[in-house]
This record gives sequence, structure tokens and C-alpha cells, in this order.
Amino acid sequence: MLPWKRALRPVAALLLTTAVVVVPATTAQAAEATATSHSGWNDYSCKPSAAHPRPVVLVHGTFANSVDNWLGLAPYLVNRGYCVFSLDYGQLPGVPFFHALGPMDKSAGQLSTYIDTVLAATGAAKADLVGHSQGGMMPRYYLKFLGGAAKVNALVGIAPNNHGTTLAGLTNLLPYFPGAEDLLTSATPALAQQVVGSEFMTKLNAGGDTVPGVRYTVIATKYDEVVTPWRTQFLDGPDVKNVLIQDKCAVDLSEHALLGLTDRIAFHEVTNALDPARATPTTCASVVG
Repeated sequence: MLPWKRALRPVAALLLTTAVVVVPATTAQAAEATATSHSGWNDYSCKPSAAHPRPVVLVHGTFANSVDNWLGLAPYLVNRGYCVFSLDYGQLPGVPFFHALGPMDKSAGQLSTYIDTVLAATGAAKADLVGHSQGGMMPRYYLKFLGGAAKVNALVGIAPNNHGTTLAGLTNLLPYFPGAEDLLTSATPALAQQVVGSEFMTKLNAGGDTVPGVRYTVIATKYDEVVTPWRTQFLDGPDVKNVLIQDKCAVDLSEHALLGLTDRIAFHEVTNALDPARATPTTCASVVG
């Protein structure tokens, strides 16, 4: 093999890894975020109210963690009276702070255990799930294959990778870099599983996108550069609401990361999905709501 081809193996894997980072943070920043108190969420003494009778479990995205992904949305929900919890999942040995890289079927098992803990602590019969990126899609494995539908009322996905991504066409380059796909699979299984056409994606979506008894909401942005094409985020099935954020506010320029991290227009739509009986119109003015 030519030397330049050998050199491009790790380069190709690095390119794909970099492209799916949903939280651009340094290790030092991540360490600081993890050390910060949760400011009102992950309070296991919290009891859901009559107005908000279910705990909300936040499921972070690829390369994120239970704190940094939710520094915007978690306080937003706590301030509106929700009991809010977040977990870390998909850790790889020797990789601190940056999670959701391990096999997603294993991550779904971690989610299952965590939800059982939250339900036991709060006394609620069911939880609502809100996830960003991988965190909006991976719970579907839990719902479909691990009995989660009996314990979940609603799943809200913010920019979820529901049908696999092409990373704006970058995944089409994998065959041209011998060894890159194997390296990607062995080093970061969750990244390989999120590529369009992967075995995981095929299994997840076989027989339909949804399971009975769960309400699904997808919130997407047409400026998504990670989950591409962005329309593949949407789900088909009963009890599904697909939302393009630009239909709510045409001047919202949020891309993949910002939609889950800071976009208060998206946050307003999350609260509508959690409490549809009290939903109010989502508009550009929702940024100050």
C-alpha cells in the first residue's frame, strides 16, 4: 500500500469523528462543566407535581455528557416546574468527559437502568425523555427492544439521527480509505452505528419507526450539518409530530449543536411536546419566553 494511503487511515477516522462533535469544548472546559453543580436538576428528592406529573430524563448527544449538553435546557425546564434528570452513558475506557461513543445497544441498557432509578426515586409510573442528536435516537432502541415503552410517555428528539447520517456525504468516502471504517467501528462504535445503512440503523427502523403507547416529537433545523440530509430526522407513524424549527421562526439560524444547546425557540417547542394540553404557539418571540 502506498505510504500516503496508510497515513490517510487515521486522518479519515479523525475527520469523521470531528464532524460529529455536537459540543465544541476543550477537555478543560468539559472538566469544569462536570465539576459544576447541576443547579436544580438531578435532585432525587424532587417529586413531580400535578401540573407536571412525570420526570424528564435528558439524554445527551455524541461526545457530550450529562452536564454540558444541558446547561441551557435543564434550567429552562426546572424553572418551569419539572423534575429534571440527566445521565452519562456510552463511556469508553480511558476517555473522560466525552461520552456516547460506546455501542448504542449497551447505551440503551444503561438508559433502562437509569430510568428505573428515576422512577423509583420520584414514584412516577412513567418518564418523558428529551434527547439531543444520538440522545434523541438511541432511546428508540430502549423503547423497541428493552421494554421501555411501558415506562415512557413521550420521546422528544432534538436533531436526532433517526435514520443514519451521510455527514454531508463524508461517509461515502469511507470505501476509498482502506481500514478507516474498521478503525471507526473498533475505536468509536457509536459513530459507525450512526452511519446511514449500518446494521444498527437497519435493525432499529425495521418494521416501523415507532412503538405503540409512546408520543414522539422531532425538532429539526434545515441548517443541520451533522445529521444529513436533515429530513431523515423525521419519523413516520402514529402519535408523531415532526417540527422544522424554521417553520416556527424563519430567521432561526441554529445548526445541529445550537439547536440543543441554546435555542430557546426549540426549548419552547420541547415544553409544548411535554405538555401538549397547555401548549402555546411557538414563534420567534419564544426566544424571550
